Amino acid sequence: MRETGLDVFATELAHGAFVIDVRESDEYAAGHVPGAHSTPLSALGAAIGDLPGDRPVYVICAGGNRSAWAAEHLAAPGMDAVSVAGGTAGWARTGRPLVRGSDVHAA
Repeated sequence: MRETGLDVFATELAHGAFVIDVRESDEYAAGHVPGAHSTPLSALGAAIGDLPGDRPVYVICAGGNRSAWAAEHLAAPGMDAVSVAGGTAGWARTGRPLVRGSDVHAA
């Protein structure tokens, strides 16, 4: 399982990185990284076929635990999955923007 820090993730996101947020829908609605697709951990298995196989999939959660677990499980069958260390909480602490609302981009 690969992991990246917030600064590298921010650069990748600015260049169009694909990111999934594995928190629950209410957590996602309370504030998520711009462009993140809501894919709750409980629905991850069903969503695998909808994730891109030709580029990295960045995985974010609140602090990094759920995203690490999800990235490890996505990497097992060969997906290029990258956990974002620090998660959405770290993203917000660094002053980066969050999108609020339940306009869920399902992956």
